[in-house]
Parts: sequence; structure tokens; C-alpha cells
Amino acid sequence: ARLHAAGVPVAGVDRLRLGAPLAVKDLVAALRFAAQPLDDLNLAGLLVSPLVGWSQEQLLQHGYRDKHTRLWDHLRRSRESEVAAVLEQLGELLARADYEPPQDLLHWILVGPWQGRRRLVARLGTEANDPIDELINAAKAYVATDTPSLAGFLAWFEAGDGELKREAGNAAGLVRVMTVHGSKGLQAPIVILADATGNPESARERGLDLPDPANDKRAIPLPPLSKDEKQGRLAEAIEANKEADEEEHWRLLYVAMTRAEEALFVGGALGRRDKDGPPPKSWYARLRELFPPEGEVPDPIWGARCEHGAMSPSLPVAAAAPELPLREPLPAWLERAPPAEPRPPRPLAPSALGEDDAPDPPFPQGSGRDAARRGTLIHRLLERLPDLAPDTRSDAGHAWLVRNAPDLSETERDGLMDTALGVLENPDWAELFRPDSLAEVPVAAVVGGQVVAGTIDRLVIEPGRVRIIDYKTSRRPPESLELVPRGVLRQMAAYAAALETTFPGRSIEVALLYTTAPRLIPVPADVLSAHKPDFSGVE
Repeated sequence: ARLHAAGVPVAGVDRLRLGAPLAVKDLVAALRFAAQPLDDLNLAGLLVSPLVGWSQEQLLQHGYRDKHTRLWDHLRRSRESEVAAVLEQLGELLARADYEPPQDLLHWILVGPWQGRRRLVARLGTEANDPIDELINAAKAYVATDTPSLAGFLAWFEAGDGELKREAGNAAGLVRVMTVHGSKGLQAPIVILADATGNPESARERGLDLPDPANDKRAIPLPPLSKDEKQGRLAEAIEANKEADEEEHWRLLYVAMTRAEEALFVGGALGRRDKDGPPPKSWYARLRELFPPEGEVPDPIWGARCEHGAMSPSLPVAAAAPELPLREPLPAWLERAPPAEPRPPRPLAPSALGEDDAPDPPFPQGSGRDAARRGTLIHRLLERLPDLAPDTRSDAGHAWLVRNAPDLSETERDGLMDTALGVLENPDWAELFRPDSLAEVPVAAVVGGQVVAGTIDRLVIEPGRVRIIDYKTSRRPPESLELVPRGVLRQMAAYAAALETTFPGRSIEVALLYTTAPRLIPVPADVLSAHKPDFSGVE
């Protein structure tokens, strides 16, 4: 963080515990607040984090309160504008806490209204991105193995000891802070041993394990021992461990020095106990012996330094502009948003072109539904019976009515059959129901920019003409064409216009078949033309 504050491009350390980075601590503080708002210390840390952005002075100004008063309760009673803005921000988090799993809540904090990732990177540098991403991955891993809950994730995360290891190839042009162990196999033009004055003899004694006399494959860990207890075999084992640690200490020095390609800087800071200079077994003290006592040269920062070798001459900087690997410019149309899809016109149903103004008397109360059902049954019979042999139509029709209208009386079913057979057995209309005619034909066409869609009751297609027959079940059928309602004529004109588009070059003949009479009324072409709708103005 200090390197970033000083303007030094830094990639961070090579290994760290996932819960250690400041960015992770701030995000976990936000999650912990969502789970427990009354944790005063956690809330104070969240307020001064980049996620909220208060300074220490603002926290003291708005957070100072009476004893035994919760910080969250104190802030909620405040009337300060700065506090109100923070309460609104934290309130949005609390509103989501009970409904979203941990990974979604983190995602909302990072890229939602809080803009958490942008704020954390602005304060801590780009090296904060790696721990942030690993925290999200940890939340996803938790959800995959446990029942999602915010409190459960926090307990699971704090109990773990996950370690984050960065890949070295991602640090081009950046300062990378790493351990000597982590640098194995790597090289860099400049290597700085910044902590070369450490005393290996002052390191805490590591735990001692002795082989079990009863089982050579098993070791017995020993607790910390006092000076008087370190005798005999124990003292020998402790001394062997010290010798092994010292040998590892010098091996690591060799590894650290051989990482440098052009320059190696060795330095460190002395502790309070190092009054006589660096400890004798420190890396710095051992390397200082390579220089004569009078080999120090003045240094404006450190006072004095020792040098071996000389700096290589600086290479001339080429004045040519750098060539960037830019792609060829794309066509303008490729980067332009496509226009909005045109809204297709609503299909026009010919049956909706006008009110049927036939002089039928009104239905008695409750009988309108029965009349509509009667018309539907007649339509179905006229659709099915023409495909059967004439001598089988009556029996087949009665059987069909028994299956599909069992609630009707025998008299009512006989009346429906008489109507249907009266139409089919009329010799003048035989060609309308011949085997190559079509029943219940869906039709759709674009006429004048308007989509016309509907269903034709009967359609006869011949090489030179197309005939349309529309069934009508009016209780009071008109006696002639002059008495046919205007809405019915507009409907038939719309069907004729659609079929003129579908079958260009053929004449279109239209007729109305009133089943209750029964009566067939042809509609001439001039009448159809006079009642043809203005499709350009229809919506």
C-alpha cells in the first residue's frame, strides 16, 4: 500500500492469506455489517474504508456518543446530511442481505451503486484485484458445498486458511514483493533484498517432533520445553534442527542473489537490539565481509554504501513513436447499434370489420350461449360430413353429436342433423361439397400493407376461379342480397381481397350460406368492390 501511495507501480506480494489483504477485510466488513449491524468496531472500520469513504475525523465527529449506545443506533438518530447519505447507502445493503446469496451480494457491492471495486483499486492499487477475485471465488465455492447464508459464509471464511498465490507472468513492468521461496525459478533485471539484516538466531524455536520408539513411522510432537528440560536426546534433536535451519538460511541467500540479472541491492533495517550493527549471521553482515573496510562510498540517502562493479551505460532512447498492436478500424456500421425492429401490424380479422345489423330479435335471458353453441355444432357437422358417403352421413352425424353434445335432447340433435343434411343434400350446391373442396381453411395475406387473417368455412379452388362460402346461422336469414347486413359484406370483401393476393389472375366468387333456411346468396364482384375496406387506414 505504501509503494502504491508513493506512485510506484507494484504487483503486490506473491503469497498471502486470503483474509489478510485490506481489500478483502473491507469487503468482509461490509458482509459482517449486513449480518450484524450492531457490531460497533466492525461498523467503524467499514465507515472509514474506501467503500464508504469517511475520514477518521468524520468518524469521531459523527460517531462520538454516550456510553452503552450502539454506533448504528446513534447514527440512525442523527440529522446530519453526511450521516443521512451513509444511512441510505448502508440501508440498501441491509435490504438485500436476507434475499441474496453471498456471491451475489459481493457482486452488488463491487459493481452496483457502491462501485466497491473502483473505490478499493483507487485507494489500494491494482494489486487489490487479485484478492477481490479470489474472495468472489471463495463465495462461489461455499455456495456449491453448503446451504447459502451470509452468517454461514462468514463463519466458513474465517475458519479457513486459504492462501493466494499470484502468477509471476502477470507482473511485467511492476514491482513484485515476494519471499525467496516464491522467487525460485524466476529472474528479474533488478533484485532488492530489503530485509537482509534479520538475525536467524533470534527466530522462534520451531516445534520438536521425536520418533515414536514403538513405531518408527510415527512422530510424537512435544510441547514447548524449558531450558532445564532440554537435555540428552532432546538437546541433540534441538541442535540438529538449528543446524538444518542455518543451512537453509544460507541456501536461501544463494537463491536470492542468483535471481538478479543486472543489479543486486542488499539492505535492511536494524532493530533496537542491534546496537553493534547487523547480526554476524545476517545476509548483510556476511556479504559486507566481501568488501574492504575502506570500500564505503558516500550516499545521500543511506550515508554510505558499498559497491561492486559498475553501472552499464544507459542505452539511447529511440525517439520513434511506439507501434501499438492496434487492430484495423472496423466499418462504422459494425459498431453502430442496429435499428429497432419494426413493430408488425396487428392482423386484421375480417369478422371484426363491422357490427352485424341483422334484425334478429334479442335472445331470451340465458339462451345466447345456447344459440352460439348451436351454430358451432352445425359448422363442425358441415366440416366433417361432406367427406363421408351420403348414406352414412346421418348415422355418423348422430354418433358425433352424442359424443360431443351428450347434454342435448334427441329432438335437438335431430334438428341439428336436419339442418346440416338439408344443406349437404341440396343438388344445387353439390359442387361446393365435392371431395376436392376444403373446409375451415385458415388464410393470411398482406393487402395494402395490412395483414388480413381469418378462417374460411368452405373453399373451392379451380384452375380459373376460387369460390368462398361462408356459413351463417342467423335465426332470421335475409331474403335477398339487399337485406344482407353491411358488416357481413365488408367481411366477405376482406376475404376476397386476401384471396386475390394469394391467387392472382383467378376470379374470386363469394357466397353466403344461411343454414337455417337453408339459402345460398351469391355476392357479386361489384358489391364486394363497393364494400372493400380501406386497408391503409385500418389499425
